[in-house]
Amino acid sequence: MKRNASGRGGLTGRLAGVALAAALLLPATASASGQPFPVWLGEFRQEALTSGISPQLLEAVLTGLEPIPRVIELDRRQPEGTMTFATYRSRVVSEARVRQGRLMLEENAAILEEIQRRYGVPARFIVALWGVETSYGRITGNYPVVASLATLAHDGRRATFFRGELLNALRILQQGHITPDAMLGSWAGAMGQSQFMPSSFLAFAVDQDGDGRRDIWNSRPDVFASMANYLASSGWVSGLTWGRAVRLPPGMTAAGADERRPLPEWSRLGVVQADGTPLPAVDVPAGIVTPERDGSGPSFVVYENYRVLLRWNRSNYFGLAVSELADRIVEP
Repeated sequence: MKRNASGRGGLTGRLAGVALAAALLLPATASASGQPFPVWLGEFRQEALTSGISPQLLEAVLTGLEPIPRVIELDRRQPEGTMTFATYRSRVVSEARVRQGRLMLEENAAILEEIQRRYGVPARFIVALWGVETSYGRITGNYPVVASLATLAHDGRRATFFRGELLNALRILQQGHITPDAMLGSWAGAMGQSQFMPSSFLAFAVDQDGDGRRDIWNSRPDVFASMANYLASSGWVSGLTWGRAVRLPPGMTAAGADERRPLPEWSRLGVVQADGTPLPAVDVPAGIVTPERDGSGPSFVVYENYRVLLRWNRSNYFGLAVSELADRIVEP
């Protein structure tokens, strides 16, 4: 998570604050380059036509399309990353979410077991991801995906990325997986109960229920299988967990998930489990993560599957929350 430069002291902080204020005053109808939205949209329409999107679909979804000022506001006012891991953890892995996760695991046991067998991803991780991303499908976003992506693509800050995602969203509509009115998601274009960006949808979404559509908005089988396919395709190791809480010896600093050593080597360096018992005597590559920014708080030894979770969302807060929730929903 990045800290906003406007939080720094002195002239640098004041100049950053002025720049941010000026950016927020940009009109919604003009991009950072000054190109009016209707002109930009006309050019994009031609690009979409040459990419194989039908004129009928483009007429239906782009005619009368306007940027959403609230999307720009949210994009420029993202959280500063000042929340501690302890606070994040208490909010995301709440007792209510743990209880609901246990109910969802039981309620969907049959389809989850089938998907677990197919993809090698334990059901508890699928349910935990579902819970952290959308509170088990309850909070999926109400922004029209096409309008949100068009707003961000026109704005210019990450124009290339969002322009590509907008084109992918049109491909999804053309394939008939969802209607334009029902294609809703977050302000940034993440869609459905799995919160896939359109590119992730095209790469990983699965028609598990066999109705001819990959419906991550309404079909739990499709949602679960799509999540499992994402993790399996990203390198999930079947039969391996994510990691465990540990205690570090005095003077040791966690280097992160990417600096890996075999578990026996960490043991020789003095790392033990949180309860003081030795680490498992298995030759598994592992890194060590301490999520609090000041190095205080708990530390964790993490395996390859934790690194896979970070490919979903490159945040230790997120990866550890999903991992802990996955463990807690199957605790006796």
